[in-house]
Amino acid sequence: MTITPLATAIDKLTEIQKRAVEWDNGPLLVLAGPGSGKTQVLTCRIARLLDNARDKNFRVLALTFTNKAADEMKGRVASLVPGLEDRANIGTFHSFCAQILRQHGVHLGIKPDFAIYSLDTDRQAVLEDALLAAAARGESVSKGDVKLLGLIDRMKARLIDPANAPKALAQYKNAEHVTAVYELYEEELRRLNALDFNSLILEAHRLAVTFPALAERYRRSHPFWLIDEFQDTNSAQYRLIRALAGADFKNVFCVADDDQIIYQWNGASFRHILAFLKDFSAEAIQLPTNYRCPPAIVDAANKLVAYNAQRSDNKTPLIAGKTNLRYPAEQHIQLRKFANEELEAHGIAEEIARRGKAEWGEIAVLGRTRALLERMYAALQAQQVQAMLAQRRDDFLSAEFRWLVAFLTQLARPLDKRNFEIVVSAFNRVCGIDCQADQVVADAEATGRGYINSWLTAATGLAEGLPRAALLELASKLVETTTGFRTIVTKLIDAFGATGNHDETQVDLVEDKAAWNELTSDIARNVGRQIPLEQFLQELQLRSKEPSPKPGTVTLMTVHGAKGKEFDHVYVIGLAEDILPSFQSKQKGDQSAEMEEERRNCFVAITRTKECLVLSRAAQYRGWRKAPSRFLVEMGLVSET
Repeated sequence: MTITPLATAIDKLTEIQKRAVEWDNGPLLVLAGPGSGKTQVLTCRIARLLDNARDKNFRVLALTFTNKAADEMKGRVASLVPGLEDRANIGTFHSFCAQILRQHGVHLGIKPDFAIYSLDTDRQAVLEDALLAAAARGESVSKGDVKLLGLIDRMKARLIDPANAPKALAQYKNAEHVTAVYELYEEELRRLNALDFNSLILEAHRLAVTFPALAERYRRSHPFWLIDEFQDTNSAQYRLIRALAGADFKNVFCVADDDQIIYQWNGASFRHILAFLKDFSAEAIQLPTNYRCPPAIVDAANKLVAYNAQRSDNKTPLIAGKTNLRYPAEQHIQLRKFANEELEAHGIAEEIARRGKAEWGEIAVLGRTRALLERMYAALQAQQVQAMLAQRRDDFLSAEFRWLVAFLTQLARPLDKRNFEIVVSAFNRVCGIDCQADQVVADAEATGRGYINSWLTAATGLAEGLPRAALLELASKLVETTTGFRTIVTKLIDAFGATGNHDETQVDLVEDKAAWNELTSDIARNVGRQIPLEQFLQELQLRSKEPSPKPGTVTLMTVHGAKGKEFDHVYVIGLAEDILPSFQSKQKGDQSAEMEEERRNCFVAITRTKECLVLSRAAQYRGWRKAPSRFLVEMGLVSET
């Protein structure tokens, strides 16, 4: 009898992990602490559901919060049940909503080739255009009303559309005015056939509520749902799940850890875990064993989080399950104290430099604020330590890749004047010419030619004899056919000719090229190589544009950015009062929800560690004396108060 990869994987699970994997019908909440093997449980469960139904054609739906997490899950499922992975619909909430709207958005007047605006600058420009046009018509709005975009975003995040805005804004004196601005913004997005990030969930929810037959179709085609990192769901995401599930659907399997809720600002709440248990009449089981961290870190984490009140009842403390310890116990948690923040950064950088290049790739420095990390990054550079300050990047940095994306976007949306301005201005920088977008638009409209064809003619004349003029010839081939755009795009990127020297523009180009290659490979592997240009652009907008760290690179991250990751050696800096916990949380009070979230931030930070944890603080920050973080006291590591 052949032993399959799935059978081998399940055989290695603990009894409680197997219970979760072998759960059949009905709702289940799996409380999975850090390092408890929850991704293995999720992927084994998906694989088992598919393997047990090889003669069926239903799909399993799995939702998570980052494309990297989704891609990892897809890869694991493919390795466990080769050939069945296409029946696993695994993605982020936003990518799933985009999928729903591509297939059914026409019922709401949304065409399948809609654009996704992820950049604040794009969204501000959309609203600004709408306001200027309305003001020209005599409506009582002005360009200054663009400041209301933040309020509009908050309403969308609560699934409040313009029709329901007046009621939601009842306490505002200018409710009618805000509603009018919101309507103008939505009308302009619709005119452009575009959606912003919050629109994806809002419109998918509207579809499910307005057309319950569509929700029923998803329940039939996807009879098993799994939600990863459920504690991070906000109100809109939870309401979307409820709307899609309807009154009777119960096959929802959620993995969560209430001790890792650190996105309260985005609407994540302990209440959603309680609501799931109640609304779905769900059972709950716990995976308490931590296989990642040494016992001393598990013990410190338990002591720390016990101070929080917003936790599941009767929750078992974490159990240390790691047995292959590379270092003696006294090295598992180490404390560092410095006179001020400059000496802290310098001292930690020196220590990391002494560890040697062989270890740099498995080191992370975590901080509560960006300012701490930027100081740390400068100190590492001074020690000639290769380091990367990780951050989400919603756009490419180089003129070359900004032009490429804008050019492809223009092919999909040939009448988009604002995007066309980016095409022209970015290529001016790429090639060193001075082409005027407004003149090209005027010529195009006078002659009846398209914007892109008119620009190609103008730019070719201006670029004649210049080194990068050959890009225009390749671009012309893209205009002729977008069916095989990947091949021509590859040639365009080769023609960019990044040298990798230390010139800043070249560094940006090299990083963008690395990010592009990763992104397009992920899209091809997980969505398909033959997807149309419009869907490719949607997938591109849903993904962060930063490249993965090079081998041998120290990673600097905020605690929020480190969620879901793990490293051999973790340095947590700034463990002082007013830093971690933050000054703002202290102002709210010792028993406040904000203080509990700061404690969870610390809990998440320390449990990223596989081998050694260094906790660092300074006696002074910005010239002000700071006491040791209360979290050091709560973990039993210092006795000062």
